[in-house]
Amino acid sequence: MTSHLSPRPVTALRARMIEDMTVRGFTEETRNDYVRHVRAFAAFIRRPPDTATAEDLRRFQLHQRQSGMQPPSINNSVSALRFFFTTTLDRPDLARRLTVVREPLRLPAVLSVEEVTLLLQAAPGAKYKAALGTAGACPGEGRGRRPTCLRGGRAQGRRHRLRAHAAAG
Repeated sequence: MTSHLSPRPVTALRARMIEDMTVRGFTEETRNDYVRHVRAFAAFIRRPPDTATAEDLRRFQLHQRQSGMQPPSINNSVSALRFFFTTTLDRPDLARRLTVVREPLRLPAVLSVEEVTLLLQAAPGAKYKAALGTAGACPGEGRGRRPTCLRGGRAQGRRHRLRAHAAAG
């Protein structure tokens, strides 16, 4: 059996990990990613990953963080190593040592009054200006969420006012 990732023969440990993932219905992309993460860990500790210690895991995560790896990538690596240690090696004690990195919440950009004015002026017609103005006036909806809960009827009265109702769902 050979790996799709390299022309080298697959070790018994890697073959077992691939079998474990196949039995659980992991996609080929996930299997390749998990094997890549375990291989990177083995390259870091310079020995087979089944001989790893808790200190090796700690040093590896510190190395990932210091080398500028982003939280989603680190968390993918954590998932792969947790699977490897828990399922393939049956060593949940080591898997518990892995730490998920919290991704900092990013605040949405808030437009200034001048920027909103420019945005409304750039709208090609009254219909678009009304849609943008209504979307921005929706409490809780104008902050990065799409105003999909709005439902409106026809324009009313001489001034052609639009009434927006918050729709459930």
